[in-house]
Formats: sequence, structure tokens, C-alpha cells
Amino acid sequence: MKKKNICKFIEESSVEKIDTHRFIYETSPDVMKRELELKYHRMTLIRQGSGKVKIDGKEYPFNAGSLIFAFSEETFSVNAGEDTEYMYIDFGGARAETLFTRFYINKLNRIFTGFEGIIPLWHDSLCRASEINLDLVSEGILLYTFSRIVADNDEKNTIINKILTLTEENFTDPELSVTSLATELSYNAKYISHLFKEKMGIGYSEHLRNLRIKYAVSLLEHGIDSVKNVALLSGFTDPLYFSTVFKKTVGVSPKDYKKR
Repeated sequence: MKKKNICKFIEESSVEKIDTHRFIYETSPDVMKRELELKYHRMTLIRQGSGKVKIDGKEYPFNAGSLIFAFSEETFSVNAGEDTEYMYIDFGGARAETLFTRFYINKLNRIFTGFEGIIPLWHDSLCRASEINLDLVSEGILLYTFSRIVADNDEKNTIINKILTLTEENFTDPELSVTSLATELSYNAKYISHLFKEKMGIGYSEHLRNLRIKYAVSLLEHGIDSVKNVALLSGFTDPLYFSTVFKKTVGVSPKDYKKR
């Protein structure tokens, strides 16, 4: 059978720079638990074990094959068992920001799963790297992993992107829910709920409530005095429930917040 060539052309080569600063294989639980403020962005690949990574005070569960992004100036620590091992690359540069935008990686979308297949590549590359080629090796692994995010998670990321967009556009609608989103996107509601929690590290209902409360805070700060009106404008149908959620989230009741 005659072989066929495969030709794929790159339309435009990036001239932006990406810098890698550290390529580490971490196995010490004591080191993992130390909270530090990151000087650079960090891509972490869990080699084995399970636990929770704490980023800026918020915890995200992980298992082997989880890929986790943390950003410069965020605090970072890991609470895990004795068997947990992970590798990470610290990096920065203008191209890093471009890649985050391109692959829709941000503080609401920083956890990816199913990367067990590239663990041997990371480990072998790190073990074989030397001072002479460490910069090339770490940059190559970093960029390859970014490319795998698209290959392995494109459909899921597209769904998450649609969910976030629809939520941001309609969070003041009291009818908005996982069920209505599932109908809009033609997916099963349980699948939507599970996928959102898996990818975002937070339940959809909690995410929606947080958006509504942030909006309610802005309304109060702009002079709207009626708690009932603020509740309705923010997507809550029950002012009493709104006041309860507001106090739990902000720390004070809407009335007390207005007095500040």
C-alpha cells in the first residue's frame, strides 16, 4: 500500500518568549506542606498519590495524573499522604500569558485530569536533563504538556467555557441552574454538574451563588438601599435566603454591610 505524506503548516510562529526557571521532582511531605508565595507560574503534574493542593487559601482535590496550574504571587502548598509524589515546572514570560488565554487556563479553570500517560515522559526527561540542556528540556516538556491539554481536554474545556460564558451573561436570571444549562447545551444535568466540579474545584451552585453575591455587593456599594431589590436584581427570589447566603459569604448581613 502506498504511503501518504502528512503535511501540516503553521500559519504564524510565535515570537513571544517563555522562560522556565525550575524543574523539580518533589517527594517530601514536609516540603509540600510549606506554604510559599510563588514568584512564577507553576505547572504541577501529580505522579502518584492523592490529596489536596491549597492555592490562595482554596483547596483543590487531586489524584495521579492531575495537572494543576498556579499563578505568580499566589500562595501554594500541598496536603497529601506519604506516598504522594509530583513534578513541577516554574515558568514565566509573555508567551505564558498567551498560552493561558489560548487554552482557557485561569483561576476558575486550573485543574485538568487524565494526564497519566505523560508522567513517564516528565520523569525520564527530568532524570536525563543536565545543566547544559535543562532549559531546553523543561521548555519542551512545558509546551508539549500545553499541547496535550488541547488534545485530551478540548471537548470538556469547550463545555466549561460555554457554561462560564452563559453563567456570566445570565447569573441574574433566577431560573438559571444546572438543569437549564444542561437543556441549553444538550447535555445530561448530572454530567454537567460532575464535569464542572471536576474542572473548577467548586460546585456549580456555589459558583453561581458567589457571582450573585459579588454583584449584590456592587449594588449595595452603588447606593441601592433595599435589601429586597438587591436580592431580586442579583438573581435571588427569596430575600431571606439572600440575606443568609450574603452573611455566610461576606461575613455580615446586607443591612450591616450598607452601614459600613
